[in-house]
Amino acid sequence: LGSTNGSFINGERVAHRVLEEGDKIQIGTSVILKFTYHDELDEDFQRQMFESASRDALTQVYNKRFFMEQLSSEHAYAARHNSNLALLMFDLDHFKSVNDTHGHLAGDYVLAELTRVLMPAVRTEDIVARYGGEEFVVLSRTTAQVGAEHLAERLRRGVEQHQFCFAGKIIRVTVSIGICCMPSAAITAAEDMIALADRALYEAKNGGRNRVVSAA
Repeated sequence: LGSTNGSFINGERVAHRVLEEGDKIQIGTSVILKFTYHDELDEDFQRQMFESASRDALTQVYNKRFFMEQLSSEHAYAARHNSNLALLMFDLDHFKSVNDTHGHLAGDYVLAELTRVLMPAVRTEDIVARYGGEEFVVLSRTTAQVGAEHLAERLRRGVEQHQFCFAGKIIRVTVSIGICCMPSAAITAAEDMIALADRALYEAKNGGRNRVVSAA
């Protein structure tokens, strides 16, 4: 009501109007919504469609595409309000040797089991995603560097202590974690967070693996 760019129903500018099935609502210059009634079956179908488009099929955490969309949004919010935002990027140590020694089914088991270790350790509002291959990310809103380091260490220790058992064989699994936090003068775009976290991850792996490193 009273917005500068106005609100439109089916192309007509309005101030007050009762919505009808199928109405297209334009808010401002770039947001268009469609008003429709859904029964429980429709709602369930739409939810399943969203989940299949945003989740990684193997691990059931979010996929890279969804993560990138959320990172862009969260970075913009943190930059605008000068608030805290943490990105943890981690990689399974020597994952290739798991596939080579135990087979690819064992590798898939380790990836799926890893997410079962991670999820209880993060908050509901944190975003856990599979970034690619054996790389995962955690995006944590309102988390400063100290909190991010505590979270990363808790995740690292949880993975190290968890018993990964496939086909009766224990597989030792550890992760290396790189951390990047806002606010930071080095971060002017969402992609900067990825670059800094990735660099810290490389330092963690280069420094002996199974450790946490924060971006300077």
